[in-house]
Amino acid sequence: MENKSSIPESQNTPEKGQNKRIVTVVLVLLLVAVGGALIYKFIESSELAEQNRMTQAQLDQAYNDLDSMSNELDTRILKIAQLGGEIDTLLQIKMQLEEEKKAFRKNANKQITELRGKVEGYKELLVAQDVEIARLKVLNDSLMSENTELKVEANTLNESIKDLNQSKAQLEEKVATASKLKVENVQILAISSSGKERQSPFKNRHIDHLNIRFQILENRVAPIEGKGILVKITGPDGNVIFDVASGSGTFVFEGRESFYTIKKDILFDRNSQTLTFFYNKGSDYDLGSYKLEIFTDDYKMGTASFVVK
Repeated sequence: MENKSSIPESQNTPEKGQNKRIVTVVLVLLLVAVGGALIYKFIESSELAEQNRMTQAQLDQAYNDLDSMSNELDTRILKIAQLGGEIDTLLQIKMQLEEEKKAFRKNANKQITELRGKVEGYKELLVAQDVEIARLKVLNDSLMSENTELKVEANTLNESIKDLNQSKAQLEEKVATASKLKVENVQILAISSSGKERQSPFKNRHIDHLNIRFQILENRVAPIEGKGILVKITGPDGNVIFDVASGSGTFVFEGRESFYTIKKDILFDRNSQTLTFFYNKGSDYDLGSYKLEIFTDDYKMGTASFVVK
């Protein structure tokens, strides 16, 4: 009986050990599976976090690049404007860029790729504008050089014109001087009531009227034209003998109005001619020396004098 009872105990022991090993293996496998899943989740979470950080960094970099492009574009616009270039198109691009910056913040994740492309496009635009700036600088330098040359030529031309004008003015002055009429052989005679002529000095009783005679010299430079020949007689008191009824009047000499005693209109044909003036004062002359001056236009042709005693 004792032997029968011992046999089942020895037969049951291996089965229990085997079951324990199976349970242990299952538990280990479960632990490995659970641990692997945890590890995978941890790794996946870490990768997502890193990816998020990279995405945010890319967004920030993209926006900073876009903002930098905006500032650079401002600089180019200012330079091109200063150089006289066309900036309307660039201003429109600038406004579009600013609108895109605003939209970028609202929907950044969707625009990273697009904005990266735009940033590159704007870089190319900036390079193109640098080329335009360089071209405009060359053009402005060329224009400045041409302007300088033109100024030098203009100054030289102005100097030449000035010299020509001076020469012309000098020639005109010489011609004007040469064309002035002159008189000679001025004679002043007192004619009595009996018709007798007397030379200066005169007495009042000998003067019924004055006979003033002179010769206008030939002048081939002077124009052929009508001339007003004026005779001005100034008395001892410094006053001009003046009588409107006898043909007296006024004229301008050296910018000032003056009186003349008698006038005669002639046609000067460049040839010498003799003129005679008769003047009746109608009253006695003051005693003393008288000055006689002959004018035409605005210059003096000659002078003479006589004395009444």
